[in-house]
Amino acid sequence: MKKTYSLAMTSLLSISLLLTACGGNGGNSNEGGNNGSANGGNTAPTNNAGTNADAGNAAPADSDEKVDLSFWTLFDGGDGANMQALVDEFNKTHPNIQVKNTKLVWGEYYTKLITAVGNGNGPDVGISHTSRLPDLIDQGVVTELDDAAKDAGVDWGSYNQNLLNATVVDGKHYAAPIDTHPFIMYYNKKLLKDAGLLGEDGKPVLEQSADGFMKFLDTLKAKLPAKVTPFALSNSNDDPYRLWWSLYSQQGGNDIVADDLKTASVDADKGAKAADYIQKLYTGGYIKKNDPDFYKNFQSGTAAIMMTGVWATGTWESTKGLEFGAMPIPKIFDQEATWGDSHTIILPVTKSEDAAKRKAAMIFADWIASNGQIWAKAGHIPSKPSVLENADYKAMPYRSDYASVASTVKFNKPSTKNWQIRDNASFKVLNEVWANKLSPADAMKKLQEGVQKVLDE
Repeated sequence: MKKTYSLAMTSLLSISLLLTACGGNGGNSNEGGNNGSANGGNTAPTNNAGTNADAGNAAPADSDEKVDLSFWTLFDGGDGANMQALVDEFNKTHPNIQVKNTKLVWGEYYTKLITAVGNGNGPDVGISHTSRLPDLIDQGVVTELDDAAKDAGVDWGSYNQNLLNATVVDGKHYAAPIDTHPFIMYYNKKLLKDAGLLGEDGKPVLEQSADGFMKFLDTLKAKLPAKVTPFALSNSNDDPYRLWWSLYSQQGGNDIVADDLKTASVDADKGAKAADYIQKLYTGGYIKKNDPDFYKNFQSGTAAIMMTGVWATGTWESTKGLEFGAMPIPKIFDQEATWGDSHTIILPVTKSEDAAKRKAAMIFADWIASNGQIWAKAGHIPSKPSVLENADYKAMPYRSDYASVASTVKFNKPSTKNWQIRDNASFKVLNEVWANKLSPADAMKKLQEGVQKVLDE
């Protein structure tokens, strides 16, 4: 799969076009790349970082040689503040490993990373979404981590294996995941209570099935004022696609790209069943048509439920008067599954490939993952199960209610064409279904053709 990194420069145009994938839905819902700017009132931690660090990962701090690491990130808002606080605490507790965090603009990050690595001026450490890794690997921008991880004493078994496996390509580890940011469900407690659908435990009274969820929405529609939207969701692009992918995966649908990464493999029956279910949510009036801002709809208290990524948790927390809850999306079909992505730490290709720096970089990466209770302030689910038992993490509201989703995120196969497929095939076809201009069955035929066309390009 891996090419020489001289190809990176020739691929800059295609990567820059992919960056637009993060900007749909009016900029409100898309963490499709997650830049951390939607984290509302989240603030940086004070002095409690480092309490969950793995003691065995501090070896270079005990040596006489000081290692300086350059670290490029794409975070701003709450994410940016939290990451900087983590870097500061790491530097404080590891005096012989000093990390300099350089914050790049999200929309420019991947292009600048590829260019810098191609010129031999890349950072020692970087960030990549799991969904971006195939491109970076294919272009020779990132290195595999196994030798450096071994030197640093990293225990890959300490990571959530679902998240970790999504970063393994051809049997090699290419990234250390620090979170997952999946698609979940939020609900307005007051509105559900008014409709008689809030239990004494503060959670929805909802049967986990296709019929059960539809009955739940029927009750909301019947009992709440007409101005209240039962289900706030965009009418196009990211979030309805994420819901479709989730319901497709809940049926055990195979990836729409085959194992050879060259052939489209849409499971037409399961894809159509998922699309038909969602289409009925639009045509049945459960989702407001042409909703100009479905985030605002929920935030203002005029939508009973909404589905989007966990990055919205911080926004809702900072919204005065909004009584909300968070949970995994309902199990509509056979098994729990949802859409999601992850932030990971990578080691880009450098001129020297200095072993001491690589070891120090992996100590840093593993320490960040081990301190996921700080990173979780933005709503993300930590990549290490041990963090879920951390007192600081457990003390934060909402997070534990959806932490289990980390094990049910369904990632795409590591194709370099995943983003083009999403934008040029999946969005294009499924948007016609949501607008009731295309039947779910015909949509799957067009999706199969569209995926194959992208793979053949």
